[in-house]
Amino acid sequence: MAVPKRKTSHSKRNKRRAHDALTAPHVISCPECGESTTLHHACPHCGMYRGRKVIELHND
Repeated sequence: MAVPKRKTSHSKRNKRRAHDALTAPHVISCPECGESTTLHHACPHCGMYRGRKVIELHND
C-alpha cells in the first residue's frame, strides 16, 4: 500500500484546494414575468424559455 514519505505542507494542501470553492448560481430576472430564475433554464413560474412556452404549468 502506498504511504506518503513526508507530511503534505500547508502550502501544498491549500494550492490543491484552490479550485474547490463553491460558486453561487447565476440568477437573472425572467423577461416574461420578472421572477428570478437561473441562466439557461426554463422559468419555473411561467414556463417560458427564450420566448417560447416549454413547460405547461397547472395553476390550481
